[in-house]
Amino acid sequence: MPAFRLPRRRLLAAAALLPLPAHAQGSRPFQGTTINVACWAAPYSRFLADYIPEFTEATGIRVVYDTPGFAIYNQRADLELSTRGSAFDVLNITFIYTSRWIGAGWFTPLDGYINDPNRTPPDWDFTDFNPGTVQPMRDRQGRVHAVPWTADALIAGAARFDLFRAAGFTAMPDTFEDLERAVAAVHNREEVAGFIAENIYGWTLIPFVQGFGGNVFRNPPDDLFPTLDTPEFVQAAEFLARLLRSYGPAQAVGFNFDAVTNAMRLGRVNYAPHNHAYLMQLGEAGVRTRGTVNFGLVPAGPRGRFPSISSHGWGIPAGARHKDAAWEFIRWSLSKELLTRMVSEKGYGSVTRTSIAGSAMLRERMTINGVDTTRIFGETLATAAQGHMAYRTVHVYPQVNTQINQAMERVVAGQMGARESFQQAQRNAIADLRRAGVRF
Repeated sequence: MPAFRLPRRRLLAAAALLPLPAHAQGSRPFQGTTINVACWAAPYSRFLADYIPEFTEATGIRVVYDTPGFAIYNQRADLELSTRGSAFDVLNITFIYTSRWIGAGWFTPLDGYINDPNRTPPDWDFTDFNPGTVQPMRDRQGRVHAVPWTADALIAGAARFDLFRAAGFTAMPDTFEDLERAVAAVHNREEVAGFIAENIYGWTLIPFVQGFGGNVFRNPPDDLFPTLDTPEFVQAAEFLARLLRSYGPAQAVGFNFDAVTNAMRLGRVNYAPHNHAYLMQLGEAGVRTRGTVNFGLVPAGPRGRFPSISSHGWGIPAGARHKDAAWEFIRWSLSKELLTRMVSEKGYGSVTRTSIAGSAMLRERMTINGVDTTRIFGETLATAAQGHMAYRTVHVYPQVNTQINQAMERVVAGQMGARESFQQAQRNAIADLRRAGVRF
């Protein structure tokens, strides 16, 4: 029994067992190979499931595929990788775990595959991937351990911008002050809550923390002393909690990214700072918000604009049994041809290939209700040059992330005040980091 076996909610057993065409049998080197692949449930990974039968048909590689929730995936993947197990051939390297998983040697360097013309045709073109999305996937020697499938960017969306217009607002909120004034004006108009943010607060709270002048660590990656109890951190927590409690739906603390997306698609919640890939679903054909949605940059605080940005990538665990077949899957799943189809057929917009990201086809597909979301996406990614995401890829960030999430949940639920809750988080974070070997 492998150390880590994900529940097979997305097992494509039927497709994997389809008989192969007679002309193809014997012509494929991976005929009969089965690989196990897992990723958290993002738009890309969900879309990819629809194309996997084509991969099996073309290569003979059968795929056991699963996409659990973000937290569940990370917990189980971390356990599997830490035991150097062989249960999986392809796993996603989650952004907050890049330093831990890559630094520990738990993934296979991919340079030998990328640079071998017998394994990777030159026209696959690894240099086409956005360098900023690739950089977190490198180790200290510069070796690549994953190929990015998404450039994740926090932007702003208003599902019912018609209600903002009716309240006298002609543009999306640009500052924290604008944001609170605007959501207060539209809250509960036509029974639509004014504001929501997903409850992964290590993602949605930090833009407010940095906007007020704070940070997660004192000077990452060099000085990892946590700063969760600073006045700026507490101010940000109080601000976000006030938005959620005063202008959010009931039980706002329970809204994960799927719940936020669905509530906005149904027009039940108006405004959210949310991931680009999820907000694009508000403009899909048949969605009631298609004609009322608007998009903008995440609002700026007194110290500037600091949207959350990350990338995630396909990697091959060090213990994988079928590394060559795993690379075939990665190469196919991130080919120009398949990503172009995803954009055209599924409306996927958070692409990592620059040739597609800058294409007229993507711009046309991603112009929703008259708004060019590729421009907003591009401007958001450009802010990464500030270096404000350095806190997120240090090897001990996951421990601090847990403390941030728990502290913010207590504040939003009204169990503790922000100052008290984050003082507790600070103490816990220091203890966790010391146990992890960090010296202050």
